[in-house]
Amino acid sequence: KARYSFVYAFEDGKWMISHHHSSLMPQELVRPTPITDVEVRGLFNLWNTALATGDPEQVAARYSEDAVLLPTLSDSARYTNDQIADYFVGFLRKKPDGKIIEGNIKTGANWAQDAGIYEFTFEDGSKVQGRYSFVYTYENGEWKISNHHSSIMPEGAVSAMKKVAELERTVDVA
Repeated sequence: KARYSFVYAFEDGKWMISHHHSSLMPQELVRPTPITDVEVRGLFNLWNTALATGDPEQVAARYSEDAVLLPTLSDSARYTNDQIADYFVGFLRKKPDGKIIEGNIKTGANWAQDAGIYEFTFEDGSKVQGRYSFVYTYENGEWKISNHHSSIMPEGAVSAMKKVAELERTVDVA
């Protein structure tokens, strides 16, 4: 839909367009909702607070309807809120508490990205660091996670794999 106007002039025996204007209808425009870096970081805190409830449905509610979760501790990508909630059933049993160690925030019209390193402390006192990226979108008056990717720190994983390979060689020799 668009608004338009034409101004016609009669020239040399013919009606000709002398001026034309068209523009989008005001309701068709997407109005950007500004967000500050502090507010973006606050979105992580809302997610972390949802983790603290122990309720996978509350965590999944922080994600948009068509969100993608590429979780740390699963080989399966999650594309629906039900799949996202299902992932968090097991993760929440560990009673995680997350904090961002370092991150980089970028914002645009109705989206924000926060990517960096986070750390989880679990009920048993163990800790794990991972790489993360959250992409947030503004939908239906609320900021939601539309894409969340989390992965283990590769250097620790590679080191552990080398130790396992070394142990396997030692067992094979003996």
